[in-house]
Amino acid sequence: MSDARQDIEETAGLTVGACRETFPGEARVALTPRSADRLKKAGFRVVLEKDAGLAAGFPDTAFEEVGVELLADRSAVFQQADVVLFVRGGGANVEHVDEELRLFRSGQTLIGQFNPLGRPDVMQRFAEAGVTTFALELLPRTTRAQPMDVLSSMASIAGYKAVLLGASALPKLMPMMMTAAGTIAAAKVFVIGAGVAGLQAIATARRLGAVVSAYDVRPAVKEEVQSLGAKFVELDLPTGEESGAGGYARQMNEEFYRRQREMMLSVIAESDLVITTASVPGKKAPLLVTEEMVQAMRPGSVLVDLAAEQGGNCELTRPNETVRVHDVTIIGTINLPATVPFHASQMYANNLASFLQHLAPGGQIDIRLDDDIIRDTMVTWDGRLVHHRVRELLGLASEPDERPAAGASGGPEEKRSTDPPDGPTEEPTNAEPTGDPADGCDGSPTDEPHGEGRSEP
Repeated sequence: MSDARQDIEETAGLTVGACRETFPGEARVALTPRSADRLKKAGFRVVLEKDAGLAAGFPDTAFEEVGVELLADRSAVFQQADVVLFVRGGGANVEHVDEELRLFRSGQTLIGQFNPLGRPDVMQRFAEAGVTTFALELLPRTTRAQPMDVLSSMASIAGYKAVLLGASALPKLMPMMMTAAGTIAAAKVFVIGAGVAGLQAIATARRLGAVVSAYDVRPAVKEEVQSLGAKFVELDLPTGEESGAGGYARQMNEEFYRRQREMMLSVIAESDLVITTASVPGKKAPLLVTEEMVQAMRPGSVLVDLAAEQGGNCELTRPNETVRVHDVTIIGTINLPATVPFHASQMYANNLASFLQHLAPGGQIDIRLDDDIIRDTMVTWDGRLVHHRVRELLGLASEPDERPAAGASGGPEEKRSTDPPDGPTEEPTNAEPTGDPADGCDGSPTDEPHGEGRSEP
């Protein structure tokens, strides 16, 4: 590509569409009346499958009021839409991949979460179908990309909801209470991981009156933890290369995790509620809590595992199940953002709208490979699998001279700002962004503040 730019659409007024999500239990929708109105004003035609937003609290009438065209079924949306928006597609919704492939049209553009690092084989099938795929899990952690950051948005919700689930399952009250019947001590909450989900969990637990402590492999987040009123647990472990690409904590070796587990045992044993948040993109989540550690917890204690979908940080976690082992309740609920679908959809759809307007200024999709936001998220294009990390996972050689080297973006590479973006933005994981949800101790940028209330819509 001689000038590092490629138009895949020559006409303005692209049609953007979204459908009802098919992942089991998924109540979110990729398009809301607010984001649809924004796209309409930007010159896009917007179509939606009937009742697609109903489970999230958005009736068809709300979409019609902003000029969205309602279509009878998914097939009609895919037939008319140049760009299709997803919450979970491809590798993030494997059971329905064949159904999706039958609906695709060559040249169509797909934007959403597709778990390309976890299921690169599915992305290969997308390439063969001739669609252009942008996986927003792969967004660079820069200031310019912040309004599009779906992982942070969803991780914030996951951290919030994890505390509510834990508090509901505890046989204790969270706050200290002084009553005529005596004084009730506050519950002790331990959060493992101070990424976006972890920081939101800390803030939520503090609002509920708990005594909160937290640990993260990156000592640099100590101030953020303390700013939320929590104690930062320091372990005598080697540090230095904790942060990987884009500000995410990097994956450590098994010896590090073994020593970490030994040192955390006493802290976990004293905690009423433990929340774990570490996951690794495309890999099994690191084991942070062993059965021995669960046995050491007080009877009636609760552990909420935000990495359950990736196998879990706890040895006893069962994905999408709540189990009781050694008198400890272990909650492995997956896809927590879908349990708060109204606000989760608002935030997610706003992220997608920001990305689409960046990708298609003036209503035309313009693939600018010198732009790191576009380059880093594009997985398939022109019948090929083009993302170098996904190709590596399949044992394929990188495509020479097709994609500029990393860092050759249109502007200077920026570190994420410490100021919140305009509008609700804010989901990521161990080394770099993962499929869908929970980030954590090994998963989020260390330079994004999340003080009381700042992550809420």
